[in-house]
Amino acid sequence: MARMSDPAQAPRRHVPLWLLALITFSGTVGMYVFVPALPSAAAELGATTGAMQLTVSLYVLGLALGQPVYGPLSDRFGRRPVLVGGLVLYTLAGLLTCIAPNAEVLIAARFFQALGGGAGLVLGRAIVRDTSEATVAAQRLALLNLMVTLGPGLAPLLGSAVVATAGWRMALGLLCLLGVANLLFTWRILPETGRRTSPPDSSALLRDYLRLLRSPTFLGYAICGGCMTTASYAFFGSAPFIFRELGRPEHEAGIYLALLIIGISIGNWLASRLVARAALDRVLLIAGATSLASTLALLGVVLAGGLSVASAMGCMFVFTLCIGIGGPSALAQAISLNPRVVGSASGIYGFTQMAVGALCSGLAGLGKDPALTAALVLAGAALTGQLALRMALRGKRRAVASE
Repeated sequence: MARMSDPAQAPRRHVPLWLLALITFSGTVGMYVFVPALPSAAAELGATTGAMQLTVSLYVLGLALGQPVYGPLSDRFGRRPVLVGGLVLYTLAGLLTCIAPNAEVLIAARFFQALGGGAGLVLGRAIVRDTSEATVAAQRLALLNLMVTLGPGLAPLLGSAVVATAGWRMALGLLCLLGVANLLFTWRILPETGRRTSPPDSSALLRDYLRLLRSPTFLGYAICGGCMTTASYAFFGSAPFIFRELGRPEHEAGIYLALLIIGISIGNWLASRLVARAALDRVLLIAGATSLASTLALLGVVLAGGLSVASAMGCMFVFTLCIGIGGPSALAQAISLNPRVVGSASGIYGFTQMAVGALCSGLAGLGKDPALTAALVLAGAALTGQLALRMALRGKRRAVASE
């Protein structure tokens, strides 16, 4: 699928990166910030453990389902009104979670809160691409990519602190307040970045959207990006059990996860410099190969019975470095293929990313040995990501050859 220009594109406008990071972060931090509150919420509402776990799993589902919808809507009607609509839904649903009288209302409110939160994930990326060239976009997307993986890593720590001091409803109240702040900032600061001088033709947008879904180049980058980033949820979710089996107290798991988040941050910092000196595809190839090597090393250590805190953290730190380095390049390449449907591409990419994360975290919970299961899932995801990247590169070469 060749790159296409859009002469009617409006002039690029400046948007504060901190605002885009904030609206992106709000969606992902809501995934697991409520996890530490599940026992106390279940006791107060008289709900079963399974019912309360739905407040997390349906949140992830809502976050995934909303993204393919927001993208095409923003390509048709503009980024700003669609984002405002999503934030309104996020905030109102967040308010309902705070006052939910029973588990059923809480579960439904969390689902709609996630649907609203998906707007920030999709449109934060799309606005970066609207306002930046591909290489510069990869540098700016490094921070937003960090937000997608940062939320699940830090949210349980934040949730634990809030629940311990103010109760489970306050953890949900913070998400509602975050929605209010994002809504006010967006209303006052964010300009329209996706509007064109003439309204886009709906049939043309639909054709471009379908072309994305059929494009091996786009799908390859999207799958590669998901396998390189949110596949890490397999380890993040299993970490407390893995380190407990290694004889470490439960509270240390949060410290180890924080160190891995630092690894992603360092990778993002390296990415912002590497993409200025090397082609994005070359950065992706190197990061992907290194990521696969680190997961195979982890799997080998587990199978050999020599897993330790040092070996687990060493392999995973390299893996998270690769998340930070390769993730922004995959995202930038995927949403740059057709400037007319940047929002749609961002939405499909985000859906793929969340789907990979949900699948990997689900698979990691199936085995009796958490370390072995997590290592197998990570290695499988890394291998799948490499195959997807090869598919994307082949598709790009064919597109160039056919021009």
